[in-house]
Amino acid sequence: MTAVESCTLSSDLGWALGAMSRLYMKTAAATFAEVPGGPRGYQVLAAAARDEHGSQLALAQHLGVDRTVMTYLLDSLAEAGLVERRPDPADRRARRIVATTRGRDLLDGLGKRLREAEDQVLAGLDEAEDRQAFRTLLQRLALHAATALDSATPDPCAPSC
Repeated sequence: MTAVESCTLSSDLGWALGAMSRLYMKTAAATFAEVPGGPRGYQVLAAAARDEHGSQLALAQHLGVDRTVMTYLLDSLAEAGLVERRPDPADRRARRIVATTRGRDLLDGLGKRLREAEDQVLAGLDEAEDRQAFRTLLQRLALHAATALDSATPDPCAPSC
């Protein structure tokens, strides 16, 4: 039994989530070093390439990024030629975030490196089947958490009583 295994914290969910998060962030930071904003920049670029969430505000809310931080992050990604802000045809006040060709090319190259980094993070699980089961359960928990967080946060656009 290792020192970590004998630690009473090792059975604590918060400790386990924190340990996994720290390892993922450390591994991902090295993987995404060339992306402005690191892992967050990658998430924004990937969502823009998939044309998810369209507007800057919707994207910030989905990723859990403060609107001000999102502005600086998008400025950096745009400066690097990875994304563009385009007028939203449905709402001329809003801007849609779109990945450029250069951004899509960078994403393609990062895919293999990301899978390698994820393999390092999941190395404690022996079988590919176990890794897929973990991913499936984690995604289910994340969707539940996102729903719970969304319902707990009042809609700032809703009229007040």
